[in-house]
Amino acid sequence: MPEELEANVLIVDDEEQFLKIFAQRLQGRGMKVDTATNGEEAVKLVKSKEFDAIVLDLVMPGMDGIETLKRIKSENPDLQIIMLTGHGTLEKGVEAMKSGAVDFIEKPLFLNKIIGKIAEAKRKRVLIIEKKQKEHIKEILQTKPW
Repeated sequence: MPEELEANVLIVDDEEQFLKIFAQRLQGRGMKVDTATNGEEAVKLVKSKEFDAIVLDLVMPGMDGIETLKRIKSENPDLQIIMLTGHGTLEKGVEAMKSGAVDFIEKPLFLNKIIGKIAEAKRKRVLIIEKKQKEHIKEILQTKPW
């Protein structure tokens, strides 16, 4: 049986059949998965839920993946976003990474590879949260006149 990974994941892709199958495969590995078919929907979901990782398609109608990435990162810079594309160029990959993506993966996907990337993204997010909590505790302790 495949190894399970407890993670809250958002998948954003305009190809609904791909989205459905990909979500089912991740759920089969123990993940809680939300889906969005466009950038606007993804931005709304990120405002209402916590995600360990976001897998975001680069090419979508309306708000594309780069714009979605920038909007999400502007409001929540700690989110770990993995860009996904079937139409990638080196320039777009570089732009995505400069805009805050943690990785850039091309379709077709190898499930174990993307699960590894999601696990890595979750670890990074946990470390960021722990660091912020330690800094916050340190600030609180410095205000006390012990």
